[in-house]
Amino acid sequence: MSKVVLPTKGPLLSGKGWTAFFVALIVVCAVAPALNMWVPADSPLHMSDYAVALVGKIMCYAICALAMDLIWGYTGILSLGHGLFFALGGYMMGMYLMRQIGRDGNYKSDLPDFMVFLDWKTLPWHWTFSDSFIATLILVVAVPGLIAFVFGFFAFRSRIKGVYFSIITQAMTFAAMLLFFRNETGFGGNNGFTDFKRILNIPIATQEMRMTLFALTGATLLGFFLFAKWLIGSKFGRVLQAIRDAETRVMFSGYNPLPYKLTIWVISAVMCGVAGALYVPQVGIINPGEMSAANSIEIAIWAAVGGRATLIGPIIGAFIVNGAKSWLTVAYPEYWLYFLGALFIAVTLFLPNGIVGLVRKWLSREKAPAAGATAAVSDGREEAQRALAASQGMEPESLHAPLGAEPKGARA
Repeated sequence: MSKVVLPTKGPLLSGKGWTAFFVALIVVCAVAPALNMWVPADSPLHMSDYAVALVGKIMCYAICALAMDLIWGYTGILSLGHGLFFALGGYMMGMYLMRQIGRDGNYKSDLPDFMVFLDWKTLPWHWTFSDSFIATLILVVAVPGLIAFVFGFFAFRSRIKGVYFSIITQAMTFAAMLLFFRNETGFGGNNGFTDFKRILNIPIATQEMRMTLFALTGATLLGFFLFAKWLIGSKFGRVLQAIRDAETRVMFSGYNPLPYKLTIWVISAVMCGVAGALYVPQVGIINPGEMSAANSIEIAIWAAVGGRATLIGPIIGAFIVNGAKSWLTVAYPEYWLYFLGALFIAVTLFLPNGIVGLVRKWLSREKAPAAGATAAVSDGREEAQRALAASQGMEPESLHAPLGAEPKGARA
């Protein structure tokens, strides 16, 4: 019985990949802040505050797209409710930012303005740790992760999959949105949280704080990319892809898909929660509209446009779609939703592998002629070797014999 040899584990990134990674890190942490803070506003190289806010927001979206790729592209689980986890992380950070306002609000009260307006006398119980930055960071991870764990455990244990799972995730998000719209829940109702003043007692509207949040978001995106790359290249990642392609065979091979699916589901939810926490201080508002069905569907569109199961594709898709959205909502606001729907249909029909898949296909076609030329040269060399062997009275196979072996036909 032949021994099965598993492929050896390659490096996390290639040489060119590491170069691109560090270039991107330098751009978001050094070049962009320099162009915004030190280059004069009238210079063509100046990066405006609007561009900083836009790119920072899109980088938060790109984290969500990367999280979607882990569960949809590599595990085959299509979620239409990841906007919930994004919003939960945003609300956890928003609660802390509201407490940081202190008595600088319109009502000069220790309570947030919306609570004073609604005649609340004390903070509700779920605001207990909202004045601690460390506790907020823990809640940003714990709340989306816990909700995802509970939901995923019962859904995956019941073997709900396919379109039924997608519909349930969307129903869960819609129910949460209705809950957060209610004033008595203590989340600001339909207005949500806004009018933030400071973070860690540092004014949030300063240029230095904006660029700090921008660089932190970029570094987080790159860090999550490396983590996802490592995860997919591990044995855990190979099992995820096997579940995506043939879950029944995975079960027959002795693996229980439940812990694998549940783990990647929770990881993706936590990534979206972190993205939401970075999003809120840069945008300056969080409300239940972030849980709308359209927002969750857009996350899937970013992954599909860029290319599923590629990691870099969904990030590219998030930048392309949201960049186009920023332009179209100003130039043609009434046609934006039609464009988004047409884009999703076009990608599904004509670009099933997304933009990255199209680029890879084009590059493979470019390499094909070179490979054909190499094969032709190889065939020509073999033909010449056969002719040489025939002229010397030897068998063609003798040309490939080991050194020291006596060629066939060499004896008289």
